[in-house]
Amino acid sequence: MANRRNVDVEERHVEKKENNSMVMATFIKYAAYLIIFFGIIWFLIEYVFPMF
Repeated sequence: MANRRNVDVEERHVEKKENNSMVMATFIKYAAYLIIFFGIIWFLIEYVFPMF
């Protein structure tokens, strides 16, 4: 056992970075942006464009 090597083993801990509440908050935020965008488009098509 004279040839025994001293090997250091590096441990890596992988942590999951996503937080489910943050994911849902982001989803709700972008869903609200889409609803507002399509609401503005609908308003323009229904009320503004027929005036021309």
